[in-house]
Amino acid sequence: MPQTLKHDSEFLHAALIGLQHTLGALEQRIADLRSQLGGQPAARKAAAAAPPSAAKKRTMSASARRRIALAQKKRWADYKAAKAKPAASKPAKRKLSAEGRARIVAATKKRWAAFHKAQKAPTPAAAPAAE
Repeated sequence: MPQTLKHDSEFLHAALIGLQHTLGALEQRIADLRSQLGGQPAARKAAAAAPPSAAKKRTMSASARRRIALAQKKRWADYKAAKAKPAASKPAKRKLSAEGRARIVAATKKRWAAFHKAQKAPTPAAAPAAE
């Protein structure tokens, strides 16, 4: 089996330095060719040399920020109010009366008594089937 190279930090650092050196040499050759063609500097260096203050940052007035904040608060209030309505419309839980519970218990006992009686009685259909 071939032995794999371990890509530790030193190896990667050395590769990065080598690639940066190659990139610098290529940029230098591109700049030389451009100067021979018409004296135009490299586009990458010109863009990097531009001052960062060229594009001004857009600012917003305090009144505009206040209007936006109030509108956002109103939207959230409307959202929360709409969300709370379905939860409030839930009907109250019903309670079983003592009389109703007693009826259910009596009916259950009656059903179980009939079931046990049917289990104890011999089945008449089993005797003819044996013949």
